Amino acid sequence: MPLPTLNPPAQQPAAAPEAAGCFRHFHTQHFVFGRAVTLRQVVFGLLLLFCLTPWASPPVALALGLVLAQTLGNPFASQTKAATAKLLQYSVVGLGFGMNAHAAVQAGREGILFTVVSIFGTLILGYFAGRWLGLGRQVTHLISCGTAICGGSAIAAVGPVMRAKDEEMSVALGTVFVLNALALFAFPPIGHALAMTQNQFGLWCAIAIHDTSSVVGAAKVYGDQALQVATTIKLARALWIIPISIGTALLFKQKGVKVKIPYFIFGFIAAMLLNTYVPALQPLGPIAVKLAKIGLTVTLFFIGAGLSAKTVRSVGARPYLLGVLLWLVISSASLYVILHTV
Repeated sequence: MPLPTLNPPAQQPAAAPEAAGCFRHFHTQHFVFGRAVTLRQVVFGLLLLFCLTPWASPPVALALGLVLAQTLGNPFASQTKAATAKLLQYSVVGLGFGMNAHAAVQAGREGILFTVVSIFGTLILGYFAGRWLGLGRQVTHLISCGTAICGGSAIAAVGPVMRAKDEEMSVALGTVFVLNALALFAFPPIGHALAMTQNQFGLWCAIAIHDTSSVVGAAKVYGDQALQVATTIKLARALWIIPISIGTALLFKQKGVKVKIPYFIFGFIAAMLLNTYVPALQPLGPIAVKLAKIGLTVTLFFIGAGLSAKTVRSVGARPYLLGVLLWLVISSASLYVILHTV
């Protein structure tokens, strides 16, 4: 009678088909305590643990995610994609416990004119630039809305309203996320080189960077006051998702569609009011803010890990060109106005 083997050939998992070259062994499964684990899952876990430490900043977390995506790939792509939006929302609400309502109102007043002009200016410029580049009407509108309001959140809200196709949503999201990554690294050094004040930099971030996660990440690197200004103005800007979604439904003549309301913004406002008017809760504020900043760092790691080379290549040149054009115009114009008026 032949002796039974400890690991029958049928139970030996093979390396993932997409793995190749020097990274192939990172995809090979090994059984640990009865569970199949790959080395790239271990690497992902170690990087995630590092993002929970004080040594990890938002740009570093994003960079680690990008390196992982371009080399080993994200072994938990579906899970991190599902967790990113919720984790960002909870983190934003947590930041509200570190803010004063009176200061937020003042910051909102300063940013309201910039917000209105930049949103409608971006949408108009995007329409004509998209036609010039020969892009489809829906892709153009999605990229313009993402640039004008709040990046991926705006695209996710406006897309279903206009019944955009999955590939159109992917193109718009890919364009915005790549430019977000660039902004997170580029804006703080530019701010320091121009000797921008905390208030100026926070206002510039809120207007010129697409996604809330990158706005808060860049402002956090620059300073606490910049973080407060940027978060307040960006979230006030995000509320424009509602009227823009309604306008999109009318423009594209869509009936019976639901407008997605960013309810987490109201959670941020509630946290800010509690921190301002309920003294008993104020000692908990620093703890909530610290947890929120860690959550933001992890969010940016997840976003970076989702930007694979395939995602970047699939967008194509023209959508990137539209996104870069809108981004450069809104960044440079807002920077000039802020430096000369604020």
